[in-house]
Amino acid sequence: MTPFFAPAIAGLLLGGSLIIAIGAQNAFILRQGLLRQHVFILCLICALSDAVLIGLGVAGLGAIISGSRILIAVVTLGGAAFLAVYAVLAFRRAISPSGLEAAQSGPGSLKAAVLTCLAFTFLNPHVYLDTVLLVGGLSGRYQGTARLAFAIGAMSASFLWFFGLGYGARVLEPLFARPSAWRVLDGLIAWVMAALSLSLLYRFFTG
Repeated sequence: MTPFFAPAIAGLLLGGSLIIAIGAQNAFILRQGLLRQHVFILCLICALSDAVLIGLGVAGLGAIISGSRILIAVVTLGGAAFLAVYAVLAFRRAISPSGLEAAQSGPGSLKAAVLTCLAFTFLNPHVYLDTVLLVGGLSGRYQGTARLAFAIGAMSASFLWFFGLGYGARVLEPLFARPSAWRVLDGLIAWVMAALSLSLLYRFFTG
């Protein structure tokens, strides 16, 4: 492997391992992909946001964020509140599910979808932990061009994952033509959001 290729693959694998999990962003993109609502722009926002945060982390922002109690508190409490509200909305959809064509209770307009996507991205402390602190910290093992390659690899993982998830969701359309499938998906989303919200509050108040 070339000096550029090896760290790029390492960054790609690390980035992929961090984002391929059921989380707030992924659940939102999956739902929008199934509804075919603003998929390209939402996937682009998620991927570019990760790229920017990874770049900042590699550049050394992680040390600044980890040292600011006020910034951590604002992001943690704000993220917990937002996730709790979205959990309630998803739970309400699960109680009264509808088929794919009628399941339009998510953000319908582009503006609403973009704002929701940005909130899931930047009000979630885990995204800073993963991209800025963890990826940024591990990039310290590399220098010069190798460090750049590591960052590019990690950024590439985000682009591959979000666009794959957003457009790959269409394969599941026949399944989600049934209201029962939406009940399961929205129920799962509600539990995931609620669990994330509670975990943020627990970590905040227990230090």
